[in-house]
Amino acid sequence: MVAYLGISYLLAYRARRRRGASAAARGALHDLGDRRPVQPPGQYLASRMIMLGGALVTGVAGFLTSGAVRVAVVVVVGLLAIALWAYFDHRTEVRSSQRPE
Repeated sequence: MVAYLGISYLLAYRARRRRGASAAARGALHDLGDRRPVQPPGQYLASRMIMLGGALVTGVAGFLTSGAVRVAVVVVVGLLAIALWAYFDHRTEVRSSQRPE
């Protein structure tokens, strides 16, 4: 969960910097706290399938390797899966300015 939040923060920070925000770090932190589960059902399902697929790929990678390589492979594959999941959620997130109140 910490990796997901960290990657989500970095993506929000990068997006704010590209838009020219003066306080990008604070705004990105606010964006993390402002999240509400407002994804449409199709996007929510896709997000959860990416999460489940990443977990399965990480598990298979751990099963197919052994020893010290296993630890390295599981960490790398797990972080890549989490990054993909956070990126998908970031790209499909309904921005606060577009949310119905």
